Amino acid sequence: MKPRILKLSEKKLVGKRLSMCLSENKTAELWENFRPRVKEISNRLTNDFISMAIYSPTYFADFNPAHAFEKWAAIEVSDFENVPKGLETFTLADGLYAVFDYQGSSTDTSIFLYIFEVWLPGSDYLLDDRPHFEVLGDKYKNADPNSEEEIWIPIRQKKEGHPAHRF
Repeated sequence: MKPRILKLSEKKLVGKRLSMCLSENKTAELWENFRPRVKEISNRLTNDFISMAIYSPTYFADFNPAHAFEKWAAIEVSDFENVPKGLETFTLADGLYAVFDYQGSSTDTSIFLYIFEVWLPGSDYLLDDRPHFEVLGDKYKNADPNSEEEIWIPIRQKKEGHPAHRF
């Protein structure tokens, strides 16, 4: 699977966040708390949902499923005017991303093993320390094998003579 390499423009997001770890995943709880609130957000730009993760700089080099990270359930908005009480804002900075068009169940993690163990080490890129996210559009169906989503992985160009990071 070959990704598209895209330069993301800055995005303004409104949503909810939770600290969690893979061994105690609270993603379902996060979305259950956020989804009913979406109708309160008046300046939504698209019908897509954003599932975003913010990892520490050493998260992947020192990988452990018990290490915490911050997970967001969000939508893109035009501005931060009139943010409903209890929701938070996040500005996703511009930058280079590898975008994988994924079809399959959200419970199948093999795509991430492929990205981090096969594609990234063999590419001309290194993992960058910026948020990772998935765009969940109209064809997203969660655990359905026919579900479709975009997986956005932050990357930066390898420097000449710089060894590739291994994860």
